[in-house]
Amino acid sequence: MKKSAIAAVVLLAMLCIVDASPAVAQVKVYWTTSGMFGPFNIQGLIPSIPKEKARDITIPVSMWVIDHPKGLVVFDTGNNAAVSDGGCKSHWAAGNCDFLKPNQKRDDVIDMQLKKLGYSTDKVKAVITSHAHLDHIGNIKLFPKAIHVIQKKELYQAWWPEKFQRDGGVFVMADFDGPARDFNYLELEGDYDLFGDGTVTVLSTPGHTLGHQSLRVKLGGGQTLVLSQDAICKAYNDSISKLKMIRDLENAEIFFAHDGDQFAAKGNKWYR
Repeated sequence: MKKSAIAAVVLLAMLCIVDASPAVAQVKVYWTTSGMFGPFNIQGLIPSIPKEKARDITIPVSMWVIDHPKGLVVFDTGNNAAVSDGGCKSHWAAGNCDFLKPNQKRDDVIDMQLKKLGYSTDKVKAVITSHAHLDHIGNIKLFPKAIHVIQKKELYQAWWPEKFQRDGGVFVMADFDGPARDFNYLELEGDYDLFGDGTVTVLSTPGHTLGHQSLRVKLGGGQTLVLSQDAICKAYNDSISKLKMIRDLENAEIFFAHDGDQFAAKGNKWYR
């Protein structure tokens, strides 16, 4: 074979290798909030805090919008729209309204947040719910066309909660009853690569609830975000260690669902 022919074969092989390399999906993430809770005494959430360190806090109710080439994703849908503009006690247990003091307005609800970003609820391909507490699953009924991604244990706990969970009001049955029972649910039992390309990975992080889950997102620019939601709300060691290892191994940044200082510094913006 002539040298020119050999060179052509080598060049063609190199081009094939380059073409076979997977492209990095251009993923971007927006951090927003379904209003704020508070001010309220931090001991109501963390009773173990010493009395001398007790203080009033105001915290965000975090939601995330993920724009992926294969489809739009919402991670947590916040407080139910009924909580807006003074309607809390018609939807939640009065004790939770009085303690948490939600200040959500109608424009804070996830459908309006999507509209501000140029999207609509019927364009959302997947809704991922971290867990079924009232401030995280409140508006799944706004997404009847989406695939709802949730841990199987969490879905079953939401539909059939223990008596103390139901009576305490942290699971609000009106958030996920009626038509929501017939939605398309992807019931997980562990971690899951949502689009099969490693960019959006659901992480099983039980502890706060039986089926709590967090999210790892790899942006097009190479940065890794860990959206922990309430996995680090209390000291659940296995889940915390899992997220910390991802942080350390991938040089990732961890985002917390209810950290007011972090949201003030880094919320209401796109990450690309």
